[in-house]
Amino acid sequence: MAFMGIDGGGSTLRVAVVDAALVPQAVATRATANPSVIGHEAAAALIQDAMREALSQTSVPVEAAAIGVAGASAAHSTDWLLRVVREVLPNALIVPSTDLMIALVGAHGGLRDVMVLAGTGSVALAIGAQGQPVQSGGWGYLLGDEGGGYWLAMEALRACARWHDGNEPQAGELARRVVTALGLARGIDLIPWVYRQPPPTREIAQHASLVIEAASEGDAYAAAIVARGAAALAGITRSAIARAGLSAPAVQFCGGLLGFDNALSAALCAELGLSERPVPLYAPVIGAALLAKIRLEG
Repeated sequence: MAFMGIDGGGSTLRVAVVDAALVPQAVATRATANPSVIGHEAAAALIQDAMREALSQTSVPVEAAAIGVAGASAAHSTDWLLRVVREVLPNALIVPSTDLMIALVGAHGGLRDVMVLAGTGSVALAIGAQGQPVQSGGWGYLLGDEGGGYWLAMEALRACARWHDGNEPQAGELARRVVTALGLARGIDLIPWVYRQPPPTREIAQHASLVIEAASEGDAYAAAIVARGAAALAGITRSAIARAGLSAPAVQFCGGLLGFDNALSAALCAELGLSERPVPLYAPVIGAALLAKIRLEG
C-alpha cells in the first residue's frame, strides 16, 4: 500500500509516493504550480506530469493522495484539485487540502495542535478538538501579514524613507543596508523601485533578511522591527489556539523565515515561552501523504 503527497508550495512543486511507514518510494519536483501565477491549465499539466514521473518510479499502487497547492485552497478550488489528481489516479481516494494544512500535518506528524508560518506572508492554523481547522492571519500583504517577509521588508523600506527625510536618524544603519542591497545610487531612487509594475511583492519580501540580519548584528532599530513582527506572529498563534478551544497545544514553526535559528524565530520562541525553536517532523509533501493515509484509514 502506498500514499501520494502533492505539495504545491509557493516556489516549488513536490510530489512523493510513500509506503505505510511514510518512507519515500518516489519523488518528483517541478517549478511553481500556483494557478494564480501560471494559470490553471499550466498548473494542472505541471502537477500531472510530476505525478506521472513519481508513479513511474514505483510499482506499488497508490491507495490515496492528498494535495495542497498555494493559490488553490480547498475552500474555493476543491473541484479543480479533485479533477487534476483524479485524471492520473482514477481509483484512489483523493483528499483536496491546502498548502498550510499539509504543512501542519507534516510538522506535527498528525492532524493536531497548532502551527505558525512566516514566509512572504504570515498565518497560524490550529486544529480543534473535533478536527476543525481554525485559521488566524493570512490576509495578504495589503490587509495584514504582519511578521511575514513582505511586512518586515516594507518596515525597512519605510524606515529608509523616513531616514532620508531626516525624521528618524536612528534608522540610518538599516537604511544604508537597504540602499546598498537594492543597488540604488541614493535613497530617493527607492520610489521608482517600489512603485514599478507589476508590483514587486515577492522581491520586496526577499529583503526581509536585511532586517533579520541587522537585528542579529545589534542594530536596535532593526531589532525593534523584528520584535514587533514576533509579537504579531505570537498574537495570531494565540488567537488560533483560543478560537480552536485548545489548552497548551504543541506549537510548530513553518515557512522560510522560521525554519532556521535567527532573530525572528528566537524572538517568537520568547513570545510563546518556548525553550527552543520547534523542528517539524516531516516536510509538507510527506504531510500530504500522511493526510491521505489518515483519511483512508478513517
